[in-house]
Amino acid sequence: MAPGGGAWPDLLMLCGVGFFYEIWESSSSRTLDSPVCKKSKSAAVKQAKKAVIVALALRESGVQLKNPSCSSLSLQKPSLRHFLERKLERALLLLLLLPLLGVSATAPEACTADEEDVHCACNFSEPEPDWSQALRCLPSLDVEVRGGGRGLEPLLGRVDLAADPRQHADLVRALRVRRLTLGAARVPAPLLFGLLRVLQQSRLQELTLEDLEVTGDIPPAALDAEGPALSTLRLRNVSWASGAWLGELQRRLRGDLAVLSIARARLPVFSCEQVRTFSALTTLDLSDNPGLGESGLRAALCPQKFPAVRELALRNTGMESPQGVCAALAAAGVRPRRLDLGHNSLKATAARGAPACAWPSALASLSLSSAGLEQVPEGLPATLSQLDLSCNRLTRAPRPDELPKVGNLSLDGNPFLVLGTSSHQENTGNSGVGPACVHAPWAVGMSGTLALLQGARGFA
Repeated sequence: MAPGGGAWPDLLMLCGVGFFYEIWESSSSRTLDSPVCKKSKSAAVKQAKKAVIVALALRESGVQLKNPSCSSLSLQKPSLRHFLERKLERALLLLLLLPLLGVSATAPEACTADEEDVHCACNFSEPEPDWSQALRCLPSLDVEVRGGGRGLEPLLGRVDLAADPRQHADLVRALRVRRLTLGAARVPAPLLFGLLRVLQQSRLQELTLEDLEVTGDIPPAALDAEGPALSTLRLRNVSWASGAWLGELQRRLRGDLAVLSIARARLPVFSCEQVRTFSALTTLDLSDNPGLGESGLRAALCPQKFPAVRELALRNTGMESPQGVCAALAAAGVRPRRLDLGHNSLKATAARGAPACAWPSALASLSLSSAGLEQVPEGLPATLSQLDLSCNRLTRAPRPDELPKVGNLSLDGNPFLVLGTSSHQENTGNSGVGPACVHAPWAVGMSGTLALLQGARGFA
């Protein structure tokens, strides 16, 4: 068998399995957790890595290899094969990349991974970080990399942003990462968008950017859809030098986003002129933008750009009344099935002279939790499957004529439901909000997206 061309990955697996089974079959125990078995697995991994090194050398030299003992082995034990595949994958990636990045064996640990290679986190807070330690995360599914608040401009001189990403396509496709978080750094825009180009052939599904300052101009895209096929994009406390950032991100992504979350963004949130229609976006979360307000919401909900949104989270966004939000939805043509207005200081009555608003007919669930309400707001939809008025300041049970026709009404955490609560408590230092809300998830800053996903069971 010649190890050149497309056959050499098969050779690596074949020889690695050969070493593994030779040691496994000689073991006196078949129990995975036994000391003997663990020792066998450790020895097998070392032998498998040796097989990788040998195969790489053979591939470069073009020497042909015949190994009947390897080729005759069966691969019918899924647990063993899965174990070895992960270890071979890690060894192969390290062998390919270590010479390029110059790993230091004496550098302090910046990256840690769990035993199953599911989650890996890096925090490069050292004065002179060894970026090559991120290689430890190559086999992981969920990767988190934080730059310690430093600027990444020096990395521009170490990468070729004009290189064709297809030359690394095989290596990128081998990565297991599905969820990637990048944070705590000042990142030149060419470097960030260059990374998206490199990840074009990856299996990445979710990308989170948080606590980033993106500097400089965004480089022009050579082609549309030159980035990964993301289903979820989350941005928290990310500043951009260009107002067209969302359109540029959207242009580079393959496929269609289903979930978009933008928190703690500078206003205006983004430029509608540069944004295309999000035809498949079902969840839009603009929570934790307290300066947004209803005027900002009208600007952010680009008209007819979000036709498929069914879940809209606007927690802690400076909304003033349900009627004002209704008007913004009508102007933008957004028709959510779930709407979360929790953690806003809402008024129970609409502004004088404000026109009546027709809520989207699809709206089934409305959350007004932790909104400081002392009475049920006016102008709510006529019919709802779920209405959340929990953790407000209601001192009595709402009358039927104050409520819409609702299937599931939540009033938990209001003063009138708490035994021993009286109207004078607020004047003596009590907030008037029931103790049920003190330790509830919404009291500790749960994100709008998570609240929507957790609450979906209420009316599914």
